[in-house]
Amino acid sequence: MSANCGQEKIRWSTTIILSSSFQSHEISTTLQNQQHRVRYSDSVEDGSIIFSLSGVAFLLADTQDLLLTNSKVIFERIKKFMTIHRNGFLLLSAALHGPKEWEVMFRIQQRFLSSNLRIVPVHNSAEAVKLMLTIAKTSSKPYLDNIHDRMLMAKTQIIEQSPVWKMLHHSQLH
Repeated sequence: MSANCGQEKIRWSTTIILSSSFQSHEISTTLQNQQHRVRYSDSVEDGSIIFSLSGVAFLLADTQDLLLTNSKVIFERIKKFMTIHRNGFLLLSAALHGPKEWEVMFRIQQRFLSSNLRIVPVHNSAEAVKLMLTIAKTSSKPYLDNIHDRMLMAKTQIIEQSPVWKMLHHSQLH
């Protein structure tokens, strides 16, 4: 068990591709301060953050900007993002998620209902970074294997300690 605790303290670091629009953004600074390798690209969708080793991508959109933009433009941008990234998340950023912001989210959900787009509301850049890193980390191969092993161990312990399992085992012995 102490070996497991030691593994938890190892800092996770990865390479992240950001659209060039993030060069002077708080998200970029936060990721670099956490020792991640940040690369900028003009060829990715504006607002995109890609964790290539984890296979996940995020599209950051400010809800206030979406309220002022034509729905068709928004939908085309999201559609393009989704055709490129199979495991994509749309982060809708707003300091307060009021009725107007929820309406924007509802319209996007309706439009992309049959797709694999996951929409996540966030309040600020710090929350967005924390969320992205959590999803990317748990999607990366070594951590995914670790989670799978822990789930199997938990399942085994539950079965072994189950009163029903003990009763069935006891009844088979007699």
